[in-house]
Amino acid sequence: MTRDDLVHWLDGYLDIGAFQDPSLNGLQVEGAIEVTKVAVAVDSSLNTFEIAAELGADMLIVHHGLFWGEAVAVTGTHKRRLELLFENDLNLYAAHLPLDAHKEVGNNWGLARILSLDELEDFGTWKGQPLGVKGRFPNPVNLRELADQIERELGEAVLVHAGGDMELRTLGIISGSAARDVITAATEGLDAFLTGEPKHDVFHEAFERKINALFAGHYMTETVGVKLLAERLEDEFDIATEFILLPTGL
Repeated sequence: MTRDDLVHWLDGYLDIGAFQDPSLNGLQVEGAIEVTKVAVAVDSSLNTFEIAAELGADMLIVHHGLFWGEAVAVTGTHKRRLELLFENDLNLYAAHLPLDAHKEVGNNWGLARILSLDELEDFGTWKGQPLGVKGRFPNPVNLRELADQIERELGEAVLVHAGGDMELRTLGIISGSAARDVITAATEGLDAFLTGEPKHDVFHEAFERKINALFAGHYMTETVGVKLLAERLEDEFDIATEFILLPTGL
């Protein structure tokens, strides 16, 4: 299919204009006109771009793009990254907050379904827009067993701040860097909150507010959305896709 047709579909499906997002969402770098293979990844980096080119991808869809609301001089590493994209005629498309929040292929709702949560509802906002999700387990789940399940599903150790009861009935989820929303989860009476990375300045909140916090890695919690989007593209357009795994450990 053509690049322009695919970009038009992605823009509409992901509703990329819905968020006041520091990311420049959408097509960030224009490459090949025809797209026969799409690579997906969490981060933009030289390594990611090199692997996408080696895979023969015509488009790379990332969660974290190259442009974040300010002018960046085309020098040094930024220049080399752009050169690699141009040399390989590789389209770069970014979807940040729209891919966190999407109810079909988003990181948060995707994680909720992986963990078999029911009664899903919006949870947490970014500048007035719903971002995360909360839900209820069909049966109470032990905190340690939930952490083990998340580790199996995402492939990285989960840090647990056990501030509440060990038996969980409800969980709020916001992927990536949302540690402060443990306060939101506690205020809403949830048993636990899941995000990516911990923050020093909110360490005590879980214990003082008697809620459990689970940290499964910024990177790993945001692999969910790009994988689900790749599956959606395969189903919708019968186009080849490939996920690039480059964990940061964070």
